[in-house]
Amino acid sequence: MKMAEDLAIALDPALLMTQAGQAPDDWQRQVLRSESKRQLLLCSRQAGKSTVTACLALHTALYQAAALVLLLSPSLRQSQELFRKVLTVWRALDSSVSPENESALRLELSNGSRIVSLPGKEETIRGFSGAKLLVIDEAARVADDLYYSVRPMLAVSGGKLICMTTPFGKRGFFHHEWTEGQGWEKVKITADDCPRISKAFLEEERRTLGEWWYRQEYNCEFVDTVDQVFSYDSIMAALDDTVKPLFEVTR
Repeated sequence: MKMAEDLAIALDPALLMTQAGQAPDDWQRQVLRSESKRQLLLCSRQAGKSTVTACLALHTALYQAAALVLLLSPSLRQSQELFRKVLTVWRALDSSVSPENESALRLELSNGSRIVSLPGKEETIRGFSGAKLLVIDEAARVADDLYYSVRPMLAVSGGKLICMTTPFGKRGFFHHEWTEGQGWEKVKITADDCPRISKAFLEEERRTLGEWWYRQEYNCEFVDTVDQVFSYDSIMAALDDTVKPLFEVTR
């Protein structure tokens, strides 16, 4: 990679994706160029959320020396799949930063940066700190206590947090942050927004999956679970902050 190209990519992460042979969609350019420290990506299946975060993870590692980038998913297999996308982008580039160590779970670069994939288990991740970028994949399926335990990893570094997912009911931290959270840049991409998913395929999926699954997987809707007696909206409407509790809560 020539010095001028390298400088251009350093200033514009969207060019890294282009350099790797993948033309970014408009929303992917927005995510890559965003200066927000907190991003929520609510995306349809196959919309390209893993690809764009893989590019951002690699850009952070390449152009921020000694950066720690963590990829967290509910399972190690899912983390490895995201990490493989990072390696695919890495191998497509002619970068001046050479690899020091590469395995199925991590990439260590000559500039001191590390990209590490982790499973969604609290006991295996508490040793990490000072992350420059923390990516939580399938965030709607990540347990709340795990989410709260990884946030402090960004306290000193001032790093970036990206939570990306397809909806999984009206529950969990992601649903709460999407509907009520403050300070987040929120990006929603449905299957209709993705030029690589054909209308014919979506029509077939709607017929095969049924309306409930289709609305969740492709329309990015937070729908109630099929076995739920009372809807989320009904429960929330029944709450009244003006009603005093029967018993005092003592600490």
